[in-house]
Amino acid sequence: MKIVNIKKFIRSMTIVLLIIVGLSLIISKSAYSKGEKQYKTIHVSKGDTLWNIAKNNQECNDYYKGKDIRYIVNDIAQINNIEKSNLKIGQELIIPVI
Repeated sequence: MKIVNIKKFIRSMTIVLLIIVGLSLIISKSAYSKGEKQYKTIHVSKGDTLWNIAKNNQECNDYYKGKDIRYIVNDIAQINNIEKSNLKIGQELIIPVI
């Protein structure tokens, strides 16, 4: 293969390299953003419900900001293997945080 115009060749190779580097950065960011979650532990107090705990986390926890309350209730129940909404006083629940 003979390179006829060296300037066009260098420009083309530079563009290709920039595209490859850009795609690599995008892929690496998405891979890191799905890393391990961090959790906080809370203890159930008298009168606590999954709905109340979810509502509190919707307001104060950046992990759940802007998410639907039903999603949060379901997520907390799933993480803690709770099938029914029956909570026991003193029960430990783990809640994801950012």
